[in-house]
Amino acid sequence: QVQLVESGGGLVQAGGSLRLSCAASGRTFSIYVMSWFRQAPGKEREFVATISWTGGWTNYADSVKGRFTISRDNAKNTVYLQMNSLKPEDTAVYYCGADREFGTHHTEYDYWGQGTQVTVSS
Repeated sequence: QVQLVESGGGLVQAGGSLRLSCAASGRTFSIYVMSWFRQAPGKEREFVATISWTGGWTNYADSVKGRFTISRDNAKNTVYLQMNSLKPEDTAVYYCGADREFGTHHTEYDYWGQGTQVTVSS
């Protein structure tokens, strides 16, 4: 079992930046692949970014590539999502997910946080 708590969301103007954090507790953090997903109203939860167990490999959705950066600090049991050049279409609830294996579909993940709202105004 692992418990996840996201923070760092808020309201920002287009072109601005936010840094999301996801703090984990419970089982050993470093055994989990960590990912960020987002869900806009009326839409399915979609993949944003993922990072490997040691942080040596990352992957991003095309829509955020070059603007978002995922990182993790296993000593602090925390994964981050640095979001730059934000656009109104980035508006969503952002969730972190944990699983033992890589995956880009939300159904593949066993553990989720409660989400944090990101709103980008035009």
